Amino acid sequence: MGRTDLLRTPLCERLGIELPILCAPMGFVTGPELTAAVSNAGGLGILSFSRNPPEVLRQQIRRVRELTARPFGVNLLLPAKVSEHAAVCIEERIPLLSLFWGDPAPYVQAAHDAGVLVIHQVGSVGESRSAVEAGVDIIIAQGVEAGGHVRGDISLMALVPRVADAVSPVPVVAAGGIADGRGLAAALTLGAQAVSVGTRFLATPESTAHPLYKQRIVEAREGDTVLTTIFGYNWPNAPHRTLRTKFVEQWIDDQSRGNEARPGEPVIGETRVGGQPAPVKRFMGFTPSVETTGDIESMALYAGQGVGLIEQIRPAAEIVAEMAAEARRILQAANDNTGRLAG
Repeated sequence: MGRTDLLRTPLCERLGIELPILCAPMGFVTGPELTAAVSNAGGLGILSFSRNPPEVLRQQIRRVRELTARPFGVNLLLPAKVSEHAAVCIEERIPLLSLFWGDPAPYVQAAHDAGVLVIHQVGSVGESRSAVEAGVDIIIAQGVEAGGHVRGDISLMALVPRVADAVSPVPVVAAGGIADGRGLAAALTLGAQAVSVGTRFLATPESTAHPLYKQRIVEAREGDTVLTTIFGYNWPNAPHRTLRTKFVEQWIDDQSRGNEARPGEPVIGETRVGGQPAPVKRFMGFTPSVETTGDIESMALYAGQGVGLIEQIRPAAEIVAEMAAEARRILQAANDNTGRLAG
């Protein structure tokens, strides 16, 4: 390029990637195709385990490797029973083990023994410090703007610098509301070494999200999401950000109802988990995929506040390239301006 690449952070070097852009592991949405597409574009895709049984997860990992020779990660949600899933990830020697919502300590040593890096997503400074004490290699600081399950209640702008200061020299990744190069440039300026992007990658051909879900993402604006606990049937009292659908508006004043998991809760559709049919009951947090049928509008359409920046469905590689180019222009202009002022 003739000059130093302003996007080439130390974390890029450590992960063996070209660009500091990670694809967030969205359940039932970030499958092997999207994971590989982001990695092939120079970023790093993170496969969601999507509640698949361990051996199905193994198949998914091997499918990613068929689609890309570049680094990738696999995410596990710690409230689920994932010890066997973690064993599969370690046996498969994945480059990066991604963890969320719980204590990462039980998984760190085995991962490190196998040469696997561990990244953990947090929502507070205190949680970031605990994760580093547990031996985690990389921290994702998740702002309250994020879509899907949200760990804390602090905005990204306030959280990232605090976490970066608290855990230095451990690298920090920013997550929450980032959907273009401006967000990437801002996150790097705040002290992050990369960004984790979810909702923007949901609206791609490679995403396995249901077509109606993608359509609602493209149509939504920044005010069309809400932080709630409505979809708590299979993960109670865990805040999550979702689109303001008619179903959500209907239950928002009684959102605790969704956490009760009543035995007679009506079935509103069907999806597939681990290749097997599974009923979707009202208030379940299953994101509708291409394999989901039924009342899609009444299911969990997770989305972050950056959704207003998404105007069309585009290939993941185009999104990565455009985000990187825009961030480079912004950072280079800022550097040039600083040089002029100093001169």
